[in-house]
Amino acid sequence: MDKATKTSIVKIKDGFQLLVDDQPFFIKGAGLEFGNVADAAAHGANSFRTWRVENGEKSGLEVLDEAHRHGMKVMMGIEVARERHGFDYDDKEAVKEQLEEIKGDVLKLKDHPALLLWGIGNELNLHASNPKVWDAVNDISKMIHEVDPNHLTTTSLAGFDEELSDEIVERAPDLDILSIQLYGAIEDLPGTLKEVSWQGPIIVSEWGATGYWEVKQTKWKAPIEDTSSRKAAFFLERYRKYIETLQPQCVGSYVFLWGQKQERTSTWFGLYTEAGRKTETVQVMNYIWKGQWPEEKCPKIKSFTLNGKEALNSIYLKRGELFETEVVLAEPLDISVWWEIMEESRATSSGGDQESIPKSILKTASLKASVTELKSPKVEGAYRLYVYVDGDDEYTAHANIPFYVKA
Repeated sequence: MDKATKTSIVKIKDGFQLLVDDQPFFIKGAGLEFGNVADAAAHGANSFRTWRVENGEKSGLEVLDEAHRHGMKVMMGIEVARERHGFDYDDKEAVKEQLEEIKGDVLKLKDHPALLLWGIGNELNLHASNPKVWDAVNDISKMIHEVDPNHLTTTSLAGFDEELSDEIVERAPDLDILSIQLYGAIEDLPGTLKEVSWQGPIIVSEWGATGYWEVKQTKWKAPIEDTSSRKAAFFLERYRKYIETLQPQCVGSYVFLWGQKQERTSTWFGLYTEAGRKTETVQVMNYIWKGQWPEEKCPKIKSFTLNGKEALNSIYLKRGELFETEVVLAEPLDISVWWEIMEESRATSSGGDQESIPKSILKTASLKASVTELKSPKVEGAYRLYVYVDGDDEYTAHANIPFYVKA
């Protein structure tokens, strides 16, 4: 295998430059733990990040080997215990034990040529109040620099403000880079960076669709998700305005998520569907990373309605009521369409913690028609209607509408 790469940060005019073996390297990255590495590389990504060394499917070594085969570099995530999950950073023995376990992982992987940098924990500030977590992060960073002088360290934060910046600057000065995670609130990042004490390099380590905690809700508190086409437009706008313009303080980013996961819905954050088909946002990322649009045609949704109403109307139906649903495309394409009704998610978790998949009530066969008549569930409660529009190629558009069944 090739020798270990060396990453470093150098100060340049008005910012910083990330170097890999003394060559400039701007991170064109994706959050990708279980997604398609080869496909990310084909669309122009040069790096991906993980959230832990052992993800339950592949070892850290297997992840790095796969990245290397496709010419990719990895921001290797290190699992660090979270206060919101019950870890006590006043427990010195537990903190010491965690450090030793992490040291073992670092020693196993530090010389791999696909390794770019170490991501120490993920959103450790979320629902946390003990600042000693940053003392632990600093100790982990110091340990890494001692045993692995070739790679940089960072930690990924849920949001960013003056108080958090001050804590990190004071308690974790050994970090080389700060990684910041923002969704709809990314528009505040340029202003925030001008006001905070941290003046070092940053990575935007998660960004993408507007979060379910940031959107409007129905009267029964169901979050209203953007269509895949609206999301695609937001991705392009957010990258151009709030990531690209932050260079050279910003040395790259990782879009979230190159794959699919259940988080309030099965479609909220993933750039792929559960069936493994690509959404329009994949084409946007290809354009961002490679400077050109893919040739394949992707369905684009103009509107999606239930009985002529959109999600913002807080739609109520009777039990077993027939209703009409219609999806309108921005331009005509040869398509197939299918609908699904699922129970509304009851999840209350945060920070990407695992959620159970809501029960599916009805799923249609693939049809050519963009208008159909369906029947509401017979049990009172909150539900969500999904539509998936498959094009001839490997692309799918999707949208959903929450609705409530009353007696």
